[in-house]
Amino acid sequence: MPYTTADAFFEAIWEAGVTHCFVNLGSDHPSILEAMVKGQKSHPETFPRIVTCPNEMVALSMADGYARLTSKPQCVIVHVDVGTQALSSAVHNASCGRAPVLIFAGLSPYTLEGEHLGSRTEYIHWVQDVPDQQSIVRQYCRYSGEIKTGRNVKQLVNRALSFAKSQPQGPVYLCAAREVLGMEIEPYHLRQDFWNPVEPAALNPRAVETISQDLVNAKEPLVVTGYSGRNHDTVGELVRLADSVPGLRVLDCGGSDMSFPADHPGWLSLRYGVHDAIKTADFILVLDADVCWIPTQCKPRADATIHHIDVDPLKQQMPVYYIPALSRHCADSFTALTQLNTHLATSSLLQSQLSSEPARHRKEALLKSYQDRLSIIASLAQPAADGTFGTSYLVSRVRHHCPPDTIWSVEAVTNSGFVADQIQATRPGSFINCGGGGLGWSGGASLGIKLAAEREGGKGGRGKGAFVCQIVGDGTFLFSVPGSVYWIAARYDIPILTIVLNNRGWNAPRQSLLLVHPSGAAAASTNEDIHISFAPTPDYSGIAKAAAGGKLYAGIAGRAEDLEKVLEEAVRSVKAGVSAVVDAHLDGPQGKYGGEKAALVG
Repeated sequence: MPYTTADAFFEAIWEAGVTHCFVNLGSDHPSILEAMVKGQKSHPETFPRIVTCPNEMVALSMADGYARLTSKPQCVIVHVDVGTQALSSAVHNASCGRAPVLIFAGLSPYTLEGEHLGSRTEYIHWVQDVPDQQSIVRQYCRYSGEIKTGRNVKQLVNRALSFAKSQPQGPVYLCAAREVLGMEIEPYHLRQDFWNPVEPAALNPRAVETISQDLVNAKEPLVVTGYSGRNHDTVGELVRLADSVPGLRVLDCGGSDMSFPADHPGWLSLRYGVHDAIKTADFILVLDADVCWIPTQCKPRADATIHHIDVDPLKQQMPVYYIPALSRHCADSFTALTQLNTHLATSSLLQSQLSSEPARHRKEALLKSYQDRLSIIASLAQPAADGTFGTSYLVSRVRHHCPPDTIWSVEAVTNSGFVADQIQATRPGSFINCGGGGLGWSGGASLGIKLAAEREGGKGGRGKGAFVCQIVGDGTFLFSVPGSVYWIAARYDIPILTIVLNNRGWNAPRQSLLLVHPSGAAAASTNEDIHISFAPTPDYSGIAKAAAGGKLYAGIAGRAEDLEKVLEEAVRSVKAGVSAVVDAHLDGPQGKYGGEKAALVG
C-alpha cells in the first residue's frame, strides 16, 4: 500500500504521545479516512483512539478536558472552514484555559481538473474555498500553519506541539488540502527528544531576596492565584509557603484549577476578583492569575506591595491589562515557589522574623478566621423551611454522596463560589473549571477528563479511574450540546454524573445589569421581562437520556426529601458504568437569583 502524507501525520502524532483523536469528518478527509483504516489494522496497539464527535464544540472540549488533567496534548480533526468555525467557543476556552491541543482541519482542494489525486470532485469544494482559513482561529492559537508537502509533515506536527506544550500552553492549528494529504512519500522518522517543550524559567536571585523580604515584613500577606495548580506539584509548594509565613492567605480568583487545599487555614476559596482580603492586604503576590481583582468593584489599598509571577505576566492576548505591581516576572510558578521556600528556610534573619511574637499572633488569628469561615459555609448548606433548596445545600449533598476521589468539572458561572465553598477540594487536579468565557465547555470536558482518568489518572497517575462529576448551570448545559455529549458518553461507555443547577434561566445577565444600572428600569423586572427566562423549563435529564438512547439515569429533584434518593440512584448508576443527569430545581437560598451575595464577598 502507498505511504501518504496522511499516514505520516498519524504516525507523527502517535510518536509524539497523542493517544486520542476527536473527529468530525468531511469531504476534505478521504486520505485521512484511508490512513485511519490502515493504521488501525497495522498498529492496533499504538494508533490513536478515534472518537466520533457529532459536534465540533464537544470534540475540542473533550481534548481540552483530557489535556487539562494530564498536560498531554490530544488531537481534534475538523472539516475545512465550517468545521473550524464550529469550534467557536471551544477554541477560546482552550486558549484562555491554557489547554495544549492540536487542531487539524482540511482545506478545499486547490486543483479542479484532476491535476493531482484529491482534486475537486464535489460542489461544496468551491463554496468552502476561503482566502485565509487559518485566520478564523489564529488569534486564539499559539501557532498556526499549513502542511504544504508530505516531506516535512512530521516536523510541522512536532513544531506545532512544541508550542502547545510550552508555557503558556494552548491550542495550535494545522491545515492541509486533499492533494497534499494524498501525496505519496517515503516513510521517515524523527528523534522525538529534539522536540521537547521550552524549559521553565526561574526568578533571578535579586527577585527571590526582594519578594521574600517583602513577604516576611508584611502584616497581612495575601497570594492571589488562578491556575498555578495546573502543575499539581505547585500546590504542595504553595502550601509550604503558607506554612512558613504565619498569617498568609490564598485566594483563588479564577477557579481554573485546584491551586490551594481547603483544609489549610489560609484557604479563602474562589471569588472572581472581589474579596475583602484584596482591599486590606499590605502585601499581594499575584501568582499565575489573569483577573486578580476588578478595580471598579474591589482593588488593593494604595500602599500595598504587589509582586507578579506568571508564565505570561504581560497577558499578551489581552489588549487592556495592567496591575500596580512593583515587579513582574516571567517565571514558572513551581520553580519560583521552590526558590522562595528555599530562601526562606535557609535565611537565619528571615527565620527569626517568621518566629517572632507578632507572627505567632497572626497564625492564631488566621486559624480563628478560618474556623469562622467554615461555620458560615456550613450554615448556608441548609434547605428552606418548605423543603426547597439552593446551590449550597445541593452541592453539600452531592459532595456527601460522591466518592472521595471525585474529580469535579465545574461550569457553574454565577454559582461557582457557592460550589467551591461546598466542594472544599483538597487534592491537586480534583477541581477543574473552564478558564475561559465560552459557555458549554464542561459537557465535553467532563468526558475528556473521565477518559484521561481511566487511561492514566492525570499527572503522575494520581486519580486513575476516578469518579467524575460535572456541575453545570442550566443555560450552560444547553450550550454544551447535550445531544452530542450524552450520545458520546453512551457510545464509548464514558460514565459521568451531571448536576444541572436549574434556576430557570440565565442569572449572569441580571448581575451584569445590576452592576451597571442598579436603579434602572430593568432592575426590578422579572426574568421574563428582560428575556433571560427558560420558563417553561426544559426536561434537561430527559434531553440527555434521549441522546443516550435511553442508556442514562435521569433524575429530577426540587425538594430536599427527594434529593437524597435521586443522588443515591444517580451515583450508583455512574459507578455501574451508566451516566446520570440530575436536574436540580433551585428555589431556596442561593436559588433563583443567586442570593446570599454577602457570603460570596468575604
